[in-house]
Amino acid sequence: MPEFYSVFAGWLIDGNGSPARENVLIEIEKGEIRSVSDCAEEIRKEKYFLQPDMIDLSGFTVLPSLVDSHVHLTMSGSADLKIRESQQVEGFEDVCKRIMAHLDDHLYCGVLAVRDGGDRNAYTIRFRNSCHNQSRNPVLMKVSGKAWHRKGRYGRLIGRPPSGSKTLAESIYDTDEMPDQIKIVNSGLNSLSLFGKQTLPQFTFRELKDAVDLAEKYGKKVMVHANGVKPVGIAVAAGCHSIEHGFFMGEDNLKKIAEKELIWVPTAVTMKAYAGLMKGSDTGLVSEKNLDHQIEQIGLAREFGVKVAIGTDSGSPGVDHGKAMRDEMEILLEAGFSVEETVRSATSINADLIGLKKTGRIAKGMRADFIVAKDSPLEFPKSLQSIERIYMDGNLMYKA
Repeated sequence: MPEFYSVFAGWLIDGNGSPARENVLIEIEKGEIRSVSDCAEEIRKEKYFLQPDMIDLSGFTVLPSLVDSHVHLTMSGSADLKIRESQQVEGFEDVCKRIMAHLDDHLYCGVLAVRDGGDRNAYTIRFRNSCHNQSRNPVLMKVSGKAWHRKGRYGRLIGRPPSGSKTLAESIYDTDEMPDQIKIVNSGLNSLSLFGKQTLPQFTFRELKDAVDLAEKYGKKVMVHANGVKPVGIAVAAGCHSIEHGFFMGEDNLKKIAEKELIWVPTAVTMKAYAGLMKGSDTGLVSEKNLDHQIEQIGLAREFGVKVAIGTDSGSPGVDHGKAMRDEMEILLEAGFSVEETVRSATSINADLIGLKKTGRIAKGMRADFIVAKDSPLEFPKSLQSIERIYMDGNLMYKA
């Protein structure tokens, strides 16, 4: 790409939640956005002749590159139990190939950054440190390594319990891993057999608060798996930076999340996937009820001013890497979010959550990371099924 060029966008969704704009000129210099301005059609034609490096996207929507704030890169979305079990015992070389394939899946769906929610062998950390060739695939990884769970409770699939007689905070401090964020499990799974069933918290308020204080001391955030009123309530009171899943947490917790300016990652698409896989069975019916209840909570979150971030839990059964972003976006729209609010949840809110200061928005001074989708915002998110172009650092990474 030339050092300086401009893009004429038929429509722009900037990632801040502002209404979509029509006929916008974006000027890019050395990989950074220099200006964003409204531009009537006749001005575009005039500028086109004056600027031979203008890229005409008058029939397309330009929006920031997407971020998925909850994935599991070591696992695929296969619903085959034998495949899922084999993936848990494979060696690093095989897992490495699968992670690379999943990063490709994200890239071609316009997802240029992901936050991994943990794996039992810390293979994602090892991959990041030794195998991630960003010149081949530029998707940015934020990794948790091994998550933390109470001994004897749910979480073995993605982590381990504190060591011996050590507290949670002491165990986090003593590990030699170098995760980007700390993942803690503070409840069981969301039940697929009994609607609304809740589990007890795994850790006390003091244990979680000490873990949060330790993480913040080293500049890291805590993401906590929590479903149900009590597990979520303890995590919110302790100041955990993001609540992952949050099924059946209730209105009071939603209001407290808003007050504390924490972030909620609903991962509702997991229930949509189970409902589809188990359609007609008792499990399928419970999954549908779980999904409907989560959609109600997402609607309330919007009403209360909760910052909702899009994370898919991709790698769960039926939840494919990359593609699941569209499904989660559709769920937010169903819950009452506007297109622009939904894009904000998939871009700037997520970018802030995982510490990306120069991406997630299309604005002056931001890095020129954006994707191009066919047609107007009225076709969103269906239009993301066939992304036209992907730019990163102002460079064209993909063109249909």
